Amino acid sequence: MNSKIAILGAGGFIGTNLAQRLAGEVADLRCFGRRQDFPSMWQGLNWISGEVSGGEVVRTISGCDTVIHLASTSTPATADRRIADDAEFNVIDTLKLLDQCVEAGVSRVVFISSGGTVYGICDRIPTPENTPTNPITAYGVAKLAIEKYLAVYRHQRGLDYRILRVANPFGPFQTSRKGQGVVAAVIASALHDTTLQVWGDGRVVRDYVYVSDVVAAIVKSLDHTGDSRIFNIGSGKGHDVLQVVHAVEALSNKKLRLDFRSARPVDVPTSILDAGLAARELDWHCAVDFEAGLANTLEWMRAFEARPSGQL
Repeated sequence: MNSKIAILGAGGFIGTNLAQRLAGEVADLRCFGRRQDFPSMWQGLNWISGEVSGGEVVRTISGCDTVIHLASTSTPATADRRIADDAEFNVIDTLKLLDQCVEAGVSRVVFISSGGTVYGICDRIPTPENTPTNPITAYGVAKLAIEKYLAVYRHQRGLDYRILRVANPFGPFQTSRKGQGVVAAVIASALHDTTLQVWGDGRVVRDYVYVSDVVAAIVKSLDHTGDSRIFNIGSGKGHDVLQVVHAVEALSNKKLRLDFRSARPVDVPTSILDAGLAARELDWHCAVDFEAGLANTLEWMRAFEARPSGQL
């Protein structure tokens, strides 16, 4: 209750859910981002507009105990198009942010990394944290670089951190408009009766974790005192794209039209996380299974899509 927390990248999918969860629970909550995807959700909250690379972030983190770093300018598919820009806007800007955190006296940074990309193609499925990291995308490389720099800042400058390697989150406040999120794309196709593009044969397997469980893991990491600093956050179960399609078809009572495209080199064939460490040290477990989360997400997206311009 006495904490002062800044959420960077608060206006996005996970950030919006996290801000709603922490509102009223901490002494000082500051929500920072480029834009608000859902403006009505921010009434009564302390919202600050700006870029992570801009001066506004200094004012945002000043006096804070903890900074939760959700800000990112790319996705696994877009990062490889302009790799140098991706490194500048994500890695370099994060290093500047860490310098500012040290100067501001921030005690801890909680960084949301990517469990689906940092490991690359590996033989250990489900994949634990001690698996070698060999990302095959610039997005994964950037996330991993930030992880390594966080360890340097702790060793040299005393800035503590926790890293959550999140699988494939889904749920309310994720829409298909940003081109990220298989579940959101499939549901949007069902609601709008549009053709769904499928990369490859639809057998790419992902670990889908409901957003409220991701938020719960972030909250657990805020005051964690154990030795571990990197945690997988996933369900430990895999679903391929066609399974997601069939599940949405059953819930929506609609048959989807699929347009199969060539497989993408950025897609790891199978990504399922072993979250046993989070269970042991954070006392964190998935509370929402895939089927229940999918039903909740469909209900939310129906309400979202029914409003003018999709505004909530």
